[in-house]
Amino acid sequence: MKKFIFYFVLFLSFSAQAQQNLVKYVKPLIGTEKMGHTYPGATVPFGAVQLSPDTDTIPYEVNGKYNGQVYKYCAGYKYEDKTIVGFSHTHFSGTGHSDLGDFLIMPTQGKLQMNPGKASDPKSGFRSAFSHANETAEAGYYKVKLDDDNITAEMTATTRVGMHQYTFPKSDQSHIILDLMAGIYNYDEKTVWTYVRVVNDTLVTGYRQTYGWARTRTVYFAMSFSKKFKSYGQKNYDARQAYRGFWGKFDQSKNFPEVAGKKVRMYFDFDTKEGEQVKIKFALSPVSQENALQNMRTEIQGWDFEKVKNQAQATWNKELNKINVSASDDHKTNFYTAMYHAFINPTTYTDVNGQYKGLDQGVHTANGFVNYTTFSLWDTYRALHPFFNLMQPARNNDMVKSMMAHYEQNSLQMLPIWSHYANDNWCMSGYHSVSVVADAIIKGVYNGDANKALDACIATANKRSYEGIGYYADLGYIPAERSGVSVSNTLEYAYDDWAIAQVAKKLGRDDVYQTFIKRSNNWKNNFDPAIGFMRPKLTDGSFKKEFDVLSTHGQGFIEGNSWNYSFFVPHDPVGLMTQMGGKKKFAARLDTLFTMHLPDEFFADTEDITREGIIGGYVHGNEPAHHVAYFYNWTDQAYKTQAQVRRILKMQYKPTPDGLGGNDDCGQMSAWYMFSSLGFYPVSPGGDEYALGSPSVNNASLNLENGKTFTVEAINQSDKNVYVQKVLLNGKQLMKPFIKHSDIVAGGKLTFYMGPKHR
Repeated sequence: MKKFIFYFVLFLSFSAQAQQNLVKYVKPLIGTEKMGHTYPGATVPFGAVQLSPDTDTIPYEVNGKYNGQVYKYCAGYKYEDKTIVGFSHTHFSGTGHSDLGDFLIMPTQGKLQMNPGKASDPKSGFRSAFSHANETAEAGYYKVKLDDDNITAEMTATTRVGMHQYTFPKSDQSHIILDLMAGIYNYDEKTVWTYVRVVNDTLVTGYRQTYGWARTRTVYFAMSFSKKFKSYGQKNYDARQAYRGFWGKFDQSKNFPEVAGKKVRMYFDFDTKEGEQVKIKFALSPVSQENALQNMRTEIQGWDFEKVKNQAQATWNKELNKINVSASDDHKTNFYTAMYHAFINPTTYTDVNGQYKGLDQGVHTANGFVNYTTFSLWDTYRALHPFFNLMQPARNNDMVKSMMAHYEQNSLQMLPIWSHYANDNWCMSGYHSVSVVADAIIKGVYNGDANKALDACIATANKRSYEGIGYYADLGYIPAERSGVSVSNTLEYAYDDWAIAQVAKKLGRDDVYQTFIKRSNNWKNNFDPAIGFMRPKLTDGSFKKEFDVLSTHGQGFIEGNSWNYSFFVPHDPVGLMTQMGGKKKFAARLDTLFTMHLPDEFFADTEDITREGIIGGYVHGNEPAHHVAYFYNWTDQAYKTQAQVRRILKMQYKPTPDGLGGNDDCGQMSAWYMFSSLGFYPVSPGGDEYALGSPSVNNASLNLENGKTFTVEAINQSDKNVYVQKVLLNGKQLMKPFIKHSDIVAGGKLTFYMGPKHR
């Protein structure tokens, strides 16, 4: 439940000056994407607020059954839709399961309508028709014309505060709707409780508690208006509430300052002049209403919308300046779009006073670090966190510390699987937080207690009751009878165990090293030499007889088939190559993966992938094989890595509205693009080596946090010259297609000489 359908592509174009230093934005575009999505809205890098339009409010279930159409709304925004129901403050970027959509705001004028109405008849409710012709999306800024009410909506953000600016027509019936019922992946019982307190005629505070992907999630808010509202009210749609106490003494429907319930919508009334702007500051907090108000007062003083917008875009420019790229217009657009997406998640989960809510639901203070959430680790351990170790080491250090805090507060004493707003939603497989922790320790990024972090990794890897770990530890594999994803779990655990072993080796803990390096060989237990593929194994040690290497259903894999997962041994390509018959046979198997034809039946029951995300049998739109194109480097045919990488870059990433061949998955697809376009990729995070490929940039300067600069230059690079003739590191020729992390962070120059034919 991970891939999805619609996507916000940020296209960055630059003036002559900005081509040198990336300080100016030109209007980006909004678009769809074949198999992924994010939202077109206002956020700052790693911001807690992701303020964005939602184009519909369809339910998660219909008549007690899952509603397949809701899968199209993981981000809240669907490009083909013709209406907007409002602007909510929290969203996921590029996930295929969802939650959030908190605190939806909608400006209207005319007769008050408290229901969103139908998309087929937008005037039936408070939603409005809109046109992409009147829509602007930029980093840190969003603008749209709401046609039915003749209102222009604009928004920007700081880390913890969303700022709205609504330009109204002349009306004595102008309204702001605050919908506390709305949400993404919504259903009747999802909202556990909401509370609103009207403090005065410009300030409102409250909270919302939901039961969804995060089981116990509470978000607090403070909402301030630039103009006094003349009246306000609420409607509670929970007709089934059995006990109502003695609140019936009051008329709570209008001008009553304390509102509570499961299904509440508020409204605030204004008189407006022609062209008058009503502004809103909306702050979030994981801890309290008081903290939300402190966040607001700290991050936005006054009501200067343009100032806040300029600050947001300056923040984005600062982040994008970390890499200066010279490339074709298409590659440059793709690169900075990818960089933008990579810096959306994880999200800040700390108030300005350092407080945050922990997994124990208690209030904690982050001492010496910023606490983060939104760790989609099954995706992001592969390339996003390694990219952070290179370009955002201070943040990734904080992210590892956030994972350690998660571990300490978790009643199960495990590092996060999928960290989500003081919850673990336990989505996907493996225990890949150990990969992130290991990679940060091995590369010298983590400055905390490394032995304590290793102990947390060990405890997580030994949680016998979780996802077949007990069977894995005892048998060396997970029996097919015990798990529907037995093979992929075994393979992923084996890689994670290798990562643990690398940290143990670095710290001199040989007993731990010996245990986990042995466990890292468990992938061999699912390799069937008779057919040359990974295959489910039964409790008695025999392989499952009914088996289809192409099918993704019932074969022991999650989001993939045996053709892709049989290459999931990123930590031991030499061992895998040996099992598959040596270099020539291994390379031939890779050739077949990239050239085979998948029958239509492969897509018949597959909700999360289409042909656009596939090359041959290689599924780039899902992550498990993201490293596979680089495996040719372990054969005598490294030139095929170069050809396939450039093929993937060209086919799976395009500067068009449907340009991404797979869901971005909180930045993993984007990180793959950036690494590969720079000419190197972390095949096995937890190690200190990158495999070389074929850069698509002409040159790039990586401005590292340590003050060093690492430059990549591709001489004679073009769409035809995809083959590397030779590579120089600081003027010295590399004899193997690999480079170490320490070589990059020391600063220097990597020079590729490119040509049309392989050597």
